[in-house]
Formats: sequence, structure tokens, C-alpha cells
Amino acid sequence: MIEPSEWRVSADRVLSLDPWCLMGILNVTPDSFSDGGLHLDPNHAIESGIGMMKQGARVLDIGGESTRPGAAAVSSDEQIRRVVPVIEGIRRRPEGVEAVITIDTTRADVADAALAAGADAVNDVSAGTDDPAMLPLVGERDCGVILMHRLRPPEEDSFSDRYEEEPVYADVVGDVREWLAGRVAAAKKAGVDEGSIAVDPGLGFGKSVEQNHQLLVGLPELIADGRPVLVGASRKSFLGAVTGNSEPRDRDPESIVAAVEAWRRGARFFRVHAPEAHRRALLVAAAVSSASRS
Repeated sequence: MIEPSEWRVSADRVLSLDPWCLMGILNVTPDSFSDGGLHLDPNHAIESGIGMMKQGARVLDIGGESTRPGAAAVSSDEQIRRVVPVIEGIRRRPEGVEAVITIDTTRADVADAALAAGADAVNDVSAGTDDPAMLPLVGERDCGVILMHRLRPPEEDSFSDRYEEEPVYADVVGDVREWLAGRVAAAKKAGVDEGSIAVDPGLGFGKSVEQNHQLLVGLPELIADGRPVLVGASRKSFLGAVTGNSEPRDRDPESIVAAVEAWRRGARFFRVHAPEAHRRALLVAAAVSSASRS
């Protein structure tokens, strides 16, 4: 099994994912499912981002539009108003100079403004399908991109534990892998460097509770394609469905177990709300994995 250990985030920077890399979630939104409203003030968001770096996050994922099920769309101007001061503020801090910053958006004009403000790469949950200008922009700017699978846009989706009719896949792992391969091909056609492409199976996006579990078990099939795979299980409803925990902010224990299970299956890139707790858990998992009986 191939275990991709690097992601080319820009023409002059390659991010090592060995032994793992934590991406801290910084939603500058009023309505995100877990941290909505916590980081609306730019100064508070900047401090939160620096704090996550101190806790072990090497990437900060900054977004100005919620992608939770049922979320309303946010204009490009408003997204830019929310995220650019935060990106610029983090870059002005000595601790923020070396951070890798990704802009979480499906809009090319938002991505362009964020990159100009100091972001390194784009995290597009639509994998370039919402805005046809996105992938050409990434190719032109020669930056990294994360392409995520989703079955439907947020306004048409539901939380994993609330579907009246479960999403239909012939084989969720195979279907997601095939769809992502198509988006990778589209990115390369648009001029994106292959080493700059990471993929995300989109846990919680158009998947039932069981389908999310199947994707975690099937991660080796996605990793075998030879590119970084971002795993974003943190605090999602499919974890709470198992434990009966309905409060997203209280789901860090469940999130940590999911991350460790993903790490055991070859994943090395994790999008998380609580970097410190994940870092400590992964340290223990790595120590146990490397131990031997004499």
C-alpha cells in the first residue's frame, strides 16, 4: 500500500505529512455545526488560529461559509470580508509566518482574494464543480488544492443520522474513489500540478452513518491511488449516532478514535477541531504501533 507523505502546497513549498499532519478548523461563520459564531470577531479568530498552531496544527483551514447540511449560501463579498482580515492577521504574527493556510471555499473569486492575502492552497468541498473557474485558478496560481467528494450541495443534504432515505451507492468506497479520480483528472487538465492535489472522501457529506464507517474501513483503497487523503471526521453526526451524543462540541473523544482508526489504515492528514487532543492520541497510537516484544 502506498502511503503518500507529501503535499505540494505551492511552487516553493512541500508539506510533509509524516508521521501525520493536523489541519485546524477555523470557521469564520455564525452557523457552522460545531463552532459557528465562535470566531466571527477577526481578532478572536486570529488568536484561535495561533492557539491551534501551538497545539500541533500545521495547517489552518479558514472558511467564511458553512458547509453543514441545510446551510444557506454566502456571497463571495461576504466570504472575503470574513476571511481576508483573519488570513492577513495570522500572517502578521511571528508564529503565523510558517503556517500553511488553506481557504475553505467553492468560489474562485474568494480563493483568489484569500491567496492574495497569504493563503497557500484551496480546500474546495465541491471539488471544482460549483465554480468552473476554480480549477483553472488553482492551475494559474500553482497552488495546492483539496478535492472533496459530496453527493449533493449543502442546501439539499441532511446530517448522516437524519436521512429519511439513505443515499444510494453501488459501493460507497468504489463510487467515491471513481468520482474523485474524475475530479483529479479535471484538475490536471486545468493545469494543476499532480503533486499539488489532495483528496477528501467527504465523510458526512451525502453518506449515511454506516456508509461513513465503510469509507473509514476502505481508506487503504483511496490511499493506494498515491496522493494525500484528508480525513475530516471531527465532531460529525455519524460519530454521535454511535454513542448517542447529540452535542457536536462534546464529540472530541469519538473524533479521536476515528482519527486513530484512520491513521491505522494509512491516513496521515486530518482536519480537526481539537489539535492538541488528536496529537496526543496519535502519539500513543504510533508508540504502540512501533512497539515490539523482545
